[in-house]
Amino acid sequence: MLKRFIQYYKPHKKMLILDMLAALLISVIGMVYPIVTRNMLNVYIPEKMYSTIVIAGVVVLALYVLRMLLRYFVQYYGHIIGVKMQSQMRKDLFDHLQKLPFRFYDNNETGRIMTRITSDLFEVCELAHHGPENLLISSVMIILSFTYLLSIDPILTLIIFTCVPILVVVTMHFRKAMKSAFNDRRASNAIINAAVESSITGIRVTKAYTNADREVEKFSRGDESFVDASRRAYHAMAQFHASTSFVTEVFNVFILIAGGLFLYAGRISFGDYSTFVVSVNLFISPVNTLIGFMEQFQNGVSGFKRFVEIMDEEPEAEATNAKTLENVRGAIEFKNVTFSYDETKEVLHNVNLKLEKGRKLALVGPSGGGKTTLCHLLPNFYHLEEGNGSVLIDGQDIRDLTLESIRRNIGIVQQDVFLFVGTIRENILYGRPDATEEEVYEAARRANIHDYIMTLEKGYDTEIGERGVKLSGGQKQRLSIARVFLKDPAILILDEATSALDNTTEVLIQQALDELCKGRTTLVVAHRLSTIRNADEIAVVMNGHITERGTHEELMAANGTYKELYALQFRDNDTFE
Repeated sequence: MLKRFIQYYKPHKKMLILDMLAALLISVIGMVYPIVTRNMLNVYIPEKMYSTIVIAGVVVLALYVLRMLLRYFVQYYGHIIGVKMQSQMRKDLFDHLQKLPFRFYDNNETGRIMTRITSDLFEVCELAHHGPENLLISSVMIILSFTYLLSIDPILTLIIFTCVPILVVVTMHFRKAMKSAFNDRRASNAIINAAVESSITGIRVTKAYTNADREVEKFSRGDESFVDASRRAYHAMAQFHASTSFVTEVFNVFILIAGGLFLYAGRISFGDYSTFVVSVNLFISPVNTLIGFMEQFQNGVSGFKRFVEIMDEEPEAEATNAKTLENVRGAIEFKNVTFSYDETKEVLHNVNLKLEKGRKLALVGPSGGGKTTLCHLLPNFYHLEEGNGSVLIDGQDIRDLTLESIRRNIGIVQQDVFLFVGTIRENILYGRPDATEEEVYEAARRANIHDYIMTLEKGYDTEIGERGVKLSGGQKQRLSIARVFLKDPAILILDEATSALDNTTEVLIQQALDELCKGRTTLVVAHRLSTIRNADEIAVVMNGHITERGTHEELMAANGTYKELYALQFRDNDTFE
């Protein structure tokens, strides 16, 4: 994992080297003061070298000015390196998310994924900036101060520094507890983000059912979990800091006792004793910095580990020599297809369907029978395992084709329309970003939405809000149809595209869909008879099997499940799936 982290430094290698050189100079300049202090007390003051005293003071001041500039450089450019690394990680993660299969999103909440992209990577950024600098400055300061003290009096130095092994043991002991606690805290934070994302997205449902108290209760459970995890994390951190601070303060006790005895015995001078006090503080300060760095290190490592967890998720697989689907006619075939989302239940079993170019096939049947699953398999959203049959487009197994070329030639209109934050134009252009203005207008006309758009003050530049909240259900549906018109695919999937609409709106939508279906091979998950009766063929899907197949008239004459569903719809004036 360390190797993967270091690779993000490579584009910033030159700036990192300058940053480290500046940090090194900061450490070296820090040792000037105790050296000058010792000379002041032992030489300059006793020998009344007044001009040298002034010169030494001016030199120290000049070096401190230089140190101030170096600290500015380290703080500013060090953070810039961290931010750029964070940006590259965020881009890599977002790019990788686009390549992950549907199964990943089935099992991971949006809020938790967002936490990985935001707060987790911020912690990584802080580690990327402060980590190398703190390690270098603190390490150099510790080595220089220790070496300098040895040159004054080795025995006194070794006596004082007997606390170092104790400090190391204490640090290692409490660091393990901190690591576990902060991992739990980060996971709890992800749960809160997921709850907030879910609640805000569904705020209209919450208000409609007056369930605000229930949402608050759900959020409170997640928040209590976070508070509990934070309590444990900060308990571990408090033990860590209290114990390590106590050990470092023992250094001062050793200086008072041992240094006082050495001074009393005449082994060292008052100047040397004063230098010891100053230099040991120079040693303790970087030690405390390293101790504080452990917390930051733990946060950064936890964040990077969670980043790596997603980066290690396998992206959607393609055959090594996958071919591009070209000159698409649109013939579709499901051959002996068996499929399950997990090992517990088979969704499709030995399904065989064949649809010629330009034909329309409607799928009907009870909810959960496998209709939508068939629609998901055609664009290869879920991959069929070897030996579980095959899905063919123009006689070619989709496992041998590139994902991009398959999906470029398939248009999908769903019941739950997803529109992006932005303008009407931007959402239609999602079907083909390089389309001309006139092509956008034509797509909207064919979707029966152009006239409505032109009544708006800003027309096609009207902002539609999050998920198209400013539009009605029918308007959103027609925008999604315009998007598919612009894409102009050879194959079309209509997944209950009109099921959530009123009768009047359905007429407008159905006209647009009929226009959209012309010349395209169409797979329809049927909900209303207006869609079914226009189909060239109808298949009844129940419990993962095709139980009936034929035209509307043929299935009605067969007196089977389809006729029962048909009769139920008209008897109760209800709809079916």
